[in-house]
Amino acid sequence: MSSLMSSGDSPSARCSHCGATAVGPCARCHRPTCGDCCELTEGGATTFAVCLACVKRGGKSVLPGYAGLLIWLGAIILGLAAVAALLVALRH
Repeated sequence: MSSLMSSGDSPSARCSHCGATAVGPCARCHRPTCGDCCELTEGGATTFAVCLACVKRGGKSVLPGYAGLLIWLGAIILGLAAVAALLVALRH
């Protein structure tokens, strides 16, 4: 019998690559990863961990996620500008 008592916590997440205890999710694919199976991004306001599989597929940049967000926001702004232009044109 072990001298350590269980606290009732659920088992910790396992790395999706090697099976070791995961330290957090990959910033691109969100799969759990350990410190040995990830690389830290360079630059930006915050440091993110990207798993080795994502690094092999597209580098360790998280820019594609931000690019999609910026395109989405740009489309909303253009749509609002078109509605405003239409209202101005109909008013005169």
